[in-house]
Amino acid sequence: MSTPTNTETSPKTVPTYSRKDFLSSTEPRWCAGCGTFATFNGITRAFVNAGIEREKFAVVSGIGCSSRLPYYSNTYGFHTIHGRAPTVAMGLKMANPDLNVWVITGDGDGLSIGGNHFIHLMRRNPNIKVVLFNNQIYGLTKGQTSPTSPLGAKTKSAPYGSVDRPMHPLTVALGAGATFVARVPDTDNELMYQVLNAASKHEGVAIVEVLINCVIFNDKVFESITNKETRPDTTVLLEAGKPLLFGANKDRGIIMKNDRPTVAKIGEGGARLEDVIIHDPQNPNSGYAFMLAEMGDSELPVPYGIFRQIHEHVHKPHAGKGNKEGLLKTLRGSNTWSVDNSGKISSLEK
Repeated sequence: MSTPTNTETSPKTVPTYSRKDFLSSTEPRWCAGCGTFATFNGITRAFVNAGIEREKFAVVSGIGCSSRLPYYSNTYGFHTIHGRAPTVAMGLKMANPDLNVWVITGDGDGLSIGGNHFIHLMRRNPNIKVVLFNNQIYGLTKGQTSPTSPLGAKTKSAPYGSVDRPMHPLTVALGAGATFVARVPDTDNELMYQVLNAASKHEGVAIVEVLINCVIFNDKVFESITNKETRPDTTVLLEAGKPLLFGANKDRGIIMKNDRPTVAKIGEGGARLEDVIIHDPQNPNSGYAFMLAEMGDSELPVPYGIFRQIHEHVHKPHAGKGNKEGLLKTLRGSNTWSVDNSGKISSLEK
């Protein structure tokens, strides 16, 4: 567990921090060229801008390349077991609601053994931030198929190609009711910071999927959507209140045709600029965000940015946190008994 250094602060004044204040003495160790470095930079920049005392941050992770992050952050932190980071984070938030809790996970850790915990964290909508590193492979365990590996992907655990359809992290999160859903590539530092900063300030659960290039076991898996030459034609930036336009000349847009999103070139076939969908992340109908999250197949571009950002009931602990008597009453209620060595049964209620 990493812990912050002691700092004398005024109860009403938050110190002015730099990014270095959130870096521990442990040097980050990831493979050279891995996008986790850029993501760590974006997360710690968001910490600086949060306006919160460093001692109120807690970083919780599971298992995987991404999960080393608590060691490198000069905050409170827990490196938990495989897939259980959301559960530990939820307990931490309930025990101390004043903490600013961040979950760091990966496509294997968070969506395989941790999939059920991930879903329930989304539906409860606590004020917890989740950064999911998606490289479509098990990196730390040396290149096996992960839940997000594409159909047909050849890996060490699927040498003839994966036969399972991939999970889509954002559609899973939306299906569970997540109130802040976003995606960024590891190659756009400024967009990453903007999205993580918005997630940090969101009241409720926030899930940010970061597309990470695993240079060792899945190199260039996102090349078509991160390469400077091809990305204008393969991606679309989501900006609130602006049309979904893409292409080098911004002359193609996403329109609805027969209730389906379709690519149209402005000025051709009767397509007009006013027909292009205007992005609305505050659309209360999750179907709109679902549509965006499912884009990226065939000719539809991959969306980047904030898909959904709405305000709903936030999970908060009941009054009287740390109520030991109430906890004991629950554990030793009228439906709980003990059996001694002689077989005598007695109620634990007190």
